[in-house]
Amino acid sequence: MPLRRNLHHTSYSLTPEVQQAMRSIVQSSSPGSRARGASVASLRSAPHNPVPAVSVEGVDKWFGSTHVLKDVNLTIGRAEVVVLLGPSGSGKSTLCRTINRLETIDSGRILVDGRELPCEYKELAGLRAEVGMVFQSFNLFAHRTILENVTLGPTKVRKVSRAEARERAMQLLERVGVAAHANKYPAQLSGGQQQRVAIARALAMDPKVLLFDEPTSALDPEMVSEVLDVMAGLAEQDMAMIVVTHEMGFARRAADRIVFLADGEVVEQAAPAEFFESPKSQRAKDFLAKILTH
Repeated sequence: MPLRRNLHHTSYSLTPEVQQAMRSIVQSSSPGSRARGASVASLRSAPHNPVPAVSVEGVDKWFGSTHVLKDVNLTIGRAEVVVLLGPSGSGKSTLCRTINRLETIDSGRILVDGRELPCEYKELAGLRAEVGMVFQSFNLFAHRTILENVTLGPTKVRKVSRAEARERAMQLLERVGVAAHANKYPAQLSGGQQQRVAIARALAMDPKVLLFDEPTSALDPEMVSEVLDVMAGLAEQDMAMIVVTHEMGFARRAADRIVFLADGEVVEQAAPAEFFESPKSQRAKDFLAKILTH
């Protein structure tokens, strides 16, 4: 199991409401609280299960004549936080989107919790519920309240009762620091608050793995840290996560493993300290030289 990360060493400034949310997350993930049983199923310790959360095996993807993923092989363990890094156009977001079949693949296979992603829509919809995803844009339903946005999936897909879904949603909104806004509409919240709602919505489905596709890229700079703080808290509670990001500070501190892609291929992968201090490939060295000097 990955070593727990120390959130006190993060360099992000925490707003008061996010500080409270972080305390709730860490308390919920402590051994004592787990022994009593967390009321939110997604706030759970990683089970002793040898089956990886995600397996990507020999995956190829073409967009017309462009080969965007080239024989990609990748395994993500339970409770592991993997950050995908690489230049624009390297295939990071495409890989992330293939894991819940928002993009199809042309060869190879992808397994979630040991089950291959099916092609049939009904089966795919069920398995897709096991893979939460947070996008660049918030994708919240503008005509529904924050609470309704978070409860819709569990009631419609998981067939959870409205009362249970509401209770779970309020717990999650509390943990990401936006419970006070439960009855507001998305347009009444800041971008950072909306993205935290999107994280709560994904967690409400009790997924096996969470995917983040550049979740801070559409935010104003002052709102980035509040979303990264919440994501770092999730990393602390043993949630399997795959994160596409350009936030190097987050990658250094929250990841268990860095996977570096270029031109649709996995070029190298290593622990954060090793990758940032001693990258092996020239492609990674060139990338870091450009990124870390600005």
